[in-house]
Amino acid sequence: QVQLVESGGGLVQAGGSLRLSCAASGRTFSSYAMGWFRQAPGKEREFVAAITWGGGSTYYADSVKGRFTISRDNAKNTVYLQMNSLKPEGTAVYYCAADLNTRALRAGTVRYWGQGTQVTVPS
Repeated sequence: QVQLVESGGGLVQAGGSLRLSCAASGRTFSSYAMGWFRQAPGKEREFVAAITWGGGSTYYADSVKGRFTISRDNAKNTVYLQMNSLKPEGTAVYYCAADLNTRALRAGTVRYWGQGTQVTVPS
């Protein structure tokens, strides 16, 4: 069992930055691929970024490539999402996700979800 708790969301002006954190419970955190998804009002949840269990590979949606960076600290059971050059279309609830299978996670077939944290970028 893995429990995920996100933090770091908030209101930021366009062009600004935020860093989201996701703290995971459980001793097997380092076995899981981790990811971030987001859901904007009236839209389906979409993949944002993922990182393999050891941090050796990362994956990004085209819409955030070059602006967002996912990282993890297995000693702290935490995964991060550094978001730079934020745009109004980045307004969404951001969810942390964990799964043993990186490919499944990237496809949205996720074993564990966090409760989400709101990011708002006014236009």
